[in-house]
Amino acid sequence: MSESERPHTVVIGAGPAGLTAAYQLAARGAPVTVFEADDVVGGISRTVVRDGWRFDIGGHRFFTKVSAVEALWNEILPEEDFLLRPRMSRIYYQGRLYDYPLRALNALRNLGPCEAALAIGSYLYARARPPKDPDANYESWLVARFGWRLYRTFFKTYTEKLWGIPVSEMPADWAAQRVKNLSLSSAIVNAVLPKRNQKEITSLIEEFRYPKYGPGMMWEEAARKAEKMGAGVVLNSAVTAIHRADGRAVAVSVTSAAGGPDRVPADQVISSMPMSALLTCMDPPPPVEVLEAANDLRYRDYLTVALVVPQEFGFPDNWIYIHDPGVRVGRIQNYGSWSPYLVKQGRTCLGLEFFVFEGDEMWTMPDQDLIALGAAELETLGLVRPGAVEAGYVVRVPKAYPTYDQFYRRNVDLMRSWLEENTPNVHPVGRNGMHRYNNADHSMLTAMLTVENILDGSGHDVWTVNVEQEYHEEKGAAEVTGESRGATGTGRGAPVIPR
Repeated sequence: MSESERPHTVVIGAGPAGLTAAYQLAARGAPVTVFEADDVVGGISRTVVRDGWRFDIGGHRFFTKVSAVEALWNEILPEEDFLLRPRMSRIYYQGRLYDYPLRALNALRNLGPCEAALAIGSYLYARARPPKDPDANYESWLVARFGWRLYRTFFKTYTEKLWGIPVSEMPADWAAQRVKNLSLSSAIVNAVLPKRNQKEITSLIEEFRYPKYGPGMMWEEAARKAEKMGAGVVLNSAVTAIHRADGRAVAVSVTSAAGGPDRVPADQVISSMPMSALLTCMDPPPPVEVLEAANDLRYRDYLTVALVVPQEFGFPDNWIYIHDPGVRVGRIQNYGSWSPYLVKQGRTCLGLEFFVFEGDEMWTMPDQDLIALGAAELETLGLVRPGAVEAGYVVRVPKAYPTYDQFYRRNVDLMRSWLEENTPNVHPVGRNGMHRYNNADHSMLTAMLTVENILDGSGHDVWTVNVEQEYHEEKGAAEVTGESRGATGTGRGAPVIPR
């Protein structure tokens, strides 16, 4: 394709998917403009900076089985900007820390002889007399596999904090991806005969690469290099309408901090904005049933309370999962364990993660009250002494996680079909763009394949990226190429949540 024939692409959103698309388009000499509503790039993978402290929103381990993605990481950042970090996560329950992934001997030892005996008894009873319908819901599936006591200890509390509904209301099909190969007997074998560097099992990687100034370093550099190659990256500019005519998108309206809206012509549109917003900003609008599907999509929102404490109150884990039902926090990061460049000399910063719904009590709580709550919960958990918190910061992230109720697949299929028929030059990519629970690497892969479709007419079906159930267990040819034997599921393991 000659330079004059290359289409102008508008990219909506400067997160991993959007910037990957812009970078690869610019690298091939194709005109591209990225519009980002926020004042920073990176989306949920950005690095937030407050008073010299750096926060990783959600924690981003740079490990992938997709060779093309790893090659792009290496192309964007030089090797000296990466740290090789040990992977460590544990579960906090009743004042003790348990290995994660679970190791049976460690778990039983921490529980103590009496509780361990009761847990084993509960396990044996559940194996002998499982629930009448172990596939009735996620709770029944877990109880049949682990028994009531281990289920309550290691699964119930955190899962309900994360998704905001009882485990008993989640369908069992999530288990097929999330914990399908985890059992008490296999955990004991793994504890006794561990393998070093089990990279064939995603959840068991022992080390990972990490940009020394946080994940946002990757996307800040990607934006800089894309601009150097000719891309436009425009911040504080929200796409508020996608104009269509003759069966295609022809332009977008952009509202910026400086004013607007301005109309920008577009031959192709790559969208990483929430899929619901993509459909509702179409001009003219889709039919009523498509708009209803868009408005019916649901999200889980997220906030971090980052608390500065003396270094002595750090821990070696990247994060710990909080299974204690007496506190609201779901997970606590130690930013100093991700990178010493995120924190300051003699201090570390603990990021308390709360999974919320936008507009609820936690979301609307004043920052100082959230900081006080976070400090109190650290003290309740015994992780810091009273008065140890020196400063605090709050970061709110709306629509951090798409959720998957019993209607989401129908809604997404309806929206996708309408887009393919009425605006075939509009391409959803990434986690929110496709309403799929993608990791950053799979979000990038959807963008890479979309660029090939636009410039080469490759015909990739990006909806088959990250649907393999075995992704968390084994690396296969389908995972590397982005191809798949089927196109079902939410992407990375996430529960289908009823409502």
